[in-house]
Amino acid sequence: MNEAHPTAAVADVRRVAVLTHSGRPPAVEAAVRFLHGMGEHGLECLVPEVDLELLRGRCPAARLVPFEGATGPEQDHCEIMVVFGGDGTILRGAEWAVPAGVPLLGVNLGHVGFLAEAESSEIDTVVEQVVARSWRLEERTVLEVVVTEPGATTPRWRSFAVNEFSLEKAAREKMLEVMVEIDGRPLSRWSCDGVLVATPTGSTAYAFSAGGPVMWPDVEALLLVPLSAHALFARPLVLGPSSTIRVQMLGVSKAAGVVWCDGRRSVDVSGASVEVHRSDHRLRLARLTEAPFTDRLVGKFGLRVEGWRSDPLGRELPA
Repeated sequence: MNEAHPTAAVADVRRVAVLTHSGRPPAVEAAVRFLHGMGEHGLECLVPEVDLELLRGRCPAARLVPFEGATGPEQDHCEIMVVFGGDGTILRGAEWAVPAGVPLLGVNLGHVGFLAEAESSEIDTVVEQVVARSWRLEERTVLEVVVTEPGATTPRWRSFAVNEFSLEKAAREKMLEVMVEIDGRPLSRWSCDGVLVATPTGSTAYAFSAGGPVMWPDVEALLLVPLSAHALFARPLVLGPSSTIRVQMLGVSKAAGVVWCDGRRSVDVSGASVEVHRSDHRLRLARLTEAPFTDRLVGKFGLRVEGWRSDPLGRELPA
């Protein structure tokens, strides 16, 4: 869903959060240019405390304020978080932005960058549009993942996932034995390497590599993908947005498992039950253009819209 962005929270000074892949020099260079632009317009920039010394040394005129992940930018009247890096860095930013409801604007310094809105060559435009608050919001589905141990009445672990949840085997030589239920009804029992549940946003990530379909971001649905299941019926399934998926590790399973959320947060499990459903939180992506998802898909995957029969000399080939 697209909507005009809300007005900034009432504060004495406008603030934006900046997250940088500090191990990637081009990302640092782009962040420094952005920080300089923010300083020229009188905006304060919240940066992780671990990046403060690096960025302050490169951009002494910027108005930098440290924050820690434990508190996050939501307590500092933050308008938007601008992330410089690839999708992994954007997912790192989502760990703060999703619970806070803070919009995320990604500047791609990675390889594919499906979640990014701008490229590093567009920093001046990004500065202008952030200063003018001229972004629009695109809201995306987020998963809630709850892990419960056998016999327990309270969850052992919970997290959210922007791209996907996955339950995977911990040892290469062994397989997981799982029962999958949809809305309280058994669907199938699989011996497999794992199971993942993806959002439409995550359908171009791990789920795509595992053979799942690409879903347009505005589709309200969940995607269930078995991983290398030894079964006659082991196809990816597109489920309704209100569905609840339960993955139960069975006692006959010889492998321990690992639950992952977005490939960033994990917990070891053995015999656990994992429930996955749509979260009340939403990922709020700041968009600067109205580029259709089709164009993003073609550009990010390098799809050959000119076809495979084009002649290198420019001659028209017969149909």
